[in-house]
Amino acid sequence: MSKKRVLIVTQEMQPYTALSEISEIARKLPEFVQSKGMEIRVLMPRFGTINERRHRLHEVVRLSGMNIIVDDDDFPLIIKVASLPGARMQVYFLDNEDFFKRKSVFEDPDGKPFDDNVDRMVFFCKGVIETVKKFGWSPDIVHCHGWMTSLIPLYLKTAYKDEPIFKDSKVVYSVYNSPFESSLDNEFASKASINNLTEEDLVKYQNGSGITLHKGAFNFSDGIILGSEAEDKVTKEAKDLELPTLNHEEEYLPSYLDFYKTLLGEES
Repeated sequence: MSKKRVLIVTQEMQPYTALSEISEIARKLPEFVQSKGMEIRVLMPRFGTINERRHRLHEVVRLSGMNIIVDDDDFPLIIKVASLPGARMQVYFLDNEDFFKRKSVFEDPDGKPFDDNVDRMVFFCKGVIETVKKFGWSPDIVHCHGWMTSLIPLYLKTAYKDEPIFKDSKVVYSVYNSPFESSLDNEFASKASINNLTEEDLVKYQNGSGITLHKGAFNFSDGIILGSEAEDKVTKEAKDLELPTLNHEEEYLPSYLDFYKTLLGEES
């Protein structure tokens, strides 16, 4: 019987970035799941705060060279890779000079969120899917961590729903605090409408005049994991959808693995 494949998509990960609890979970989870017999791939942004020399990143030429369209402009996608220290695992980094060269992650030195965070999110989410297609690697589970990954569930269930490589993939979305949600520009829906999507396809991501990334992601996921800091309102919204939902707990690694197996119809 072939190994089950788990794709971890995260906006941060130790030791490369450490902004919140996401970085610790994204570091420990793939190694644990791999130790239990599953095949793992990890993808994250190559933010300018990541020291390429120290972490020994190098470009994967065979995967680089694609252009990702964001708001009718083309942006080159560069793929880099590094071996995760202390683990027999590689991490793939999505890079682009326009979006990720700056020496900070989501906000400028004065604490102001970047005006192009929507563009960066769209680039990353679409870039992840195109990269996995280029891998030729069909994941059984796609586990998204953090607001920057929140468009992936939508894209997999709509724009990429006919892609054979994702035909049987179950999408899990882990929700954490989203401090930059309120700062996203009012062109969010038009920019996020990739391929043949329309702004109407993004309606689940909007609440009146505001943007609710987590709620949109919930609506296109097969399972939801609530981070330890998830707000009560978010918890209620998740449970109202009656999807398989898991609360983060102190000993979370075994419960996350059992959650995967449940979604795949296996015994835990």
